[in-house]
Amino acid sequence: MIEFHDVSKHFAGRPAVSHLNLHFEEGAFSVLIGTSGSGKSTTLKMINRLIEHDSGLIRFAGEEIRSVPALELRRRMGYAIQSIGLFPHWTVAQNIATVPQLEKWTRQKIAERVDELMALLGLEPALRDRYPHQLSGGQQQRVGVARALAANPQVLLMDEPFGALDPVTRSALQAEMTRIHRILGRTIILVTHDIDEALRLGDRLILMDNGEVIQQGAPLTLLTQPATDFVRDFFGRSELGVRLLSLRTVGDYLRPPGMHIDGEPLQVQMSLRDALSAFVARQCDVLPVVDALGSVCGALHFRDLLTGEVGHEVDA
Repeated sequence: MIEFHDVSKHFAGRPAVSHLNLHFEEGAFSVLIGTSGSGKSTTLKMINRLIEHDSGLIRFAGEEIRSVPALELRRRMGYAIQSIGLFPHWTVAQNIATVPQLEKWTRQKIAERVDELMALLGLEPALRDRYPHQLSGGQQQRVGVARALAANPQVLLMDEPFGALDPVTRSALQAEMTRIHRILGRTIILVTHDIDEALRLGDRLILMDNGEVIQQGAPLTLLTQPATDFVRDFFGRSELGVRLLSLRTVGDYLRPPGMHIDGEPLQVQMSLRDALSAFVARQCDVLPVVDALGSVCGALHFRDLLTGEVGHEVDA
């Protein structure tokens, strides 16, 4: 989908990124993460030519990006940023419809797309005619994501989109992005400095430092097979166990339900990290687990999280 071949960029004679070789796969949720000034945002902005690279080659869907007019290229890519950038004197519906209007969609098609995206992102129909200043921060960010998706872009670029939100709202929007990615199968590239966010969202992580890629791969690989001490330290040696829990789900450690178990059930797709928090909050040893339809499908035992092994006992 997107390929970098020996790409470099300098500002005032100093390298921002050096000799990048990257491949962002179609349909994947890739996350650029690293220290401040590592070059991750520069890398993202070179994809849609908000920043032009100095040397090397960047291909998008098989085309060298400089062979495509910048405006045409950007209309094929959604772009969501932390500051959101909603037009203050436009309503929610008008903001979402920004690119479809530029593409001269019909009014009916635009209205249907706005309704579709508002439903997808959990925005109530009553918000349609409100202005940005009448929305909460979380609602504004949802509108920003809806606008980025409005014209069915081939790829969605996201630069620290949830960085300014409170933890509860941020967590809710992260869950929404996971759901949307699962539904739409869109190629997404996210920039973040938040390790837990990267582990929660990414299929593939690209860890950068001083303008270079230090290691890239599946989250589990970077946690369990760090290429350097920098990688090991970045993800936190002392927090490794808890972060590994965030990569596994309740379904991976499911036991047969057995006898009736009291307590508010866990969702089968919930991360083991969230399940651990539930055990601590509820002060219990076993909790029932339900599937997407709300039917009990098994149980999770607290001690299995401690041992890292799935119990196999089956009640007679």
